[in-house]
Amino acid sequence: MDTEHETRIQTVCLLIICSVAIGVTLFMLRTVMVPFVLAIFSALGLSPLIAFQRRYLRLPNSVAILTTFIIGFVVLSLLGGLISISLRQLTNNANAYQQQINRLLDQVMIMAEGYGIDPVTLFDSMGGLPVKSVSGIIANLTKGIFEILSNGLLVMLYLFFLLLGGTQKAGPRRGVLGEIELRVQRYIMTKTVVSAATGGIVGGILAFLGVDLALVFGLLTFVLNYIPNIGSIVATLLPLPMVLVNPESTLTTVILAIGLPGLAQFLIGSLIEPKVVGGTLNLHPATVLISLIVWGMIWGIVGMFLAIPLTAVMQIFFERFERTAPIGELLAGRLDRLQAD
Repeated sequence: MDTEHETRIQTVCLLIICSVAIGVTLFMLRTVMVPFVLAIFSALGLSPLIAFQRRYLRLPNSVAILTTFIIGFVVLSLLGGLISISLRQLTNNANAYQQQINRLLDQVMIMAEGYGIDPVTLFDSMGGLPVKSVSGIIANLTKGIFEILSNGLLVMLYLFFLLLGGTQKAGPRRGVLGEIELRVQRYIMTKTVVSAATGGIVGGILAFLGVDLALVFGLLTFVLNYIPNIGSIVATLLPLPMVLVNPESTLTTVILAIGLPGLAQFLIGSLIEPKVVGGTLNLHPATVLISLIVWGMIWGIVGMFLAIPLTAVMQIFFERFERTAPIGELLAGRLDRLQAD
């Protein structure tokens, strides 16, 4: 009994050491690993499209892979074009936005003076806020978008070689790899459908209210919806600065631009998504939250996007081995089984 207890302690200690070592390694290699992992999950998400072409359209495997890659490249190009057009629109309206920012700052100073706060001190304390130059904000935003698109091109390069490997010829996988592939594919497909519907609704609401860059905010809602809980909150608040700096915005527009998308996010996230996505990846809500934090620390915002499927892969591997099975049960939230053991 003592030997078994010592063995478990040694296993736990080794797992902790290995986890720290792997975490540091993944952090150091994030420049290469992030695009590669994105390409892997993209390949898993696109594999049903390849299978559809082979089964129903009777296309050869190489042709199906090529058309799928072209579709992915076209989608990425359209997204890049949409963002470029939106940035051009933002640049053209920069002067009007700057005037509105200055007007808002003047109103804040007047209100502060009315409450007995020194406007000069308040203005100096706001010096670190990015409100003085719209052109500078646009330049930083353009730089960030360029980095994202460059990363996307690297993902497409990895994706091309992954699809070119012809993994679809072997048919459905069995065992652990087959279970991982099935769960991740199901999650990606259902999450994509729900996220697309959410982004379309939010973008339509903002466009109806006349908010600038409504299509971009709809696109960002679609992307951020892959981050559970946190993503929907960020996506709801994103249009607020754009609404505030628009000279034509009224108080009603500001309230509706936040309230209606927030209501849509809440209804979809609380009623529809749990029924559609459900327990596809077999993870406890607390595990989801912790995984967002851990992977966010390792790979930043991209790590938060990949946190759920990566943790699900770990959970499947853990529960398949006797010594790590308790960890898999813990990630799934099946504490009753741990107590039974």
